[in-house]
Amino acid sequence: MQHKFLVHKKGDHVGVAVADIAAGEVVTGVFMDDGTTIQVRANHPIPFGHKIAIQPVEPGGIVLEYGVPIGRAPGGLTVGDYVHTHNLKSLRWARS
Repeated sequence: MQHKFLVHKKGDHVGVAVADIAAGEVVTGVFMDDGTTIQVRANHPIPFGHKIAIQPVEPGGIVLEYGVPIGRAPGGLTVGDYVHTHNLKSLRWARS
């Protein structure tokens, strides 16, 4: 079975699609830090290069990628969600 997304680090909430993913498709992801795999059913179409949620995130929760916070999910995330600007608010310009 070929993988369709990569997860940079164990503990991340998202993976990055390495091919287009169709809504309802069950896809395999590979953790880059140890080579293990995970399977997720996509809730939405996910374009190449975009993110898929691999762990739930509570409303307002912080989203991790590369093991570091990349944004906040105002409405939360469900496993398989398409993660992009409509449901992820960047922390890049946030002030402390």
